[in-house]
Amino acid sequence: MNFKLNRINPNQTQVFFDDGRFETLTDEELDELMLYMGLSEANEGINMNLIE
Repeated sequence: MNFKLNRINPNQTQVFFDDGRFETLTDEELDELMLYMGLSEANEGINMNLIE
C-alpha cells in the first residue's frame, strides 16, 4: 500500500492513502502504523512520499 506523509505540526502527520482515505496521526500512532506495515524510517525503498 502506498501513501504520502504531510507533517502538519511537530507531533502530527497526515497520512494520505492511495485509495483516497487520510488520517491525522500523532508521532506514536505513526510509529505504530510503520511497525504494522513492516516499515521503518531506516529502511530504504519505502513506498511513501513526504509532502513538503
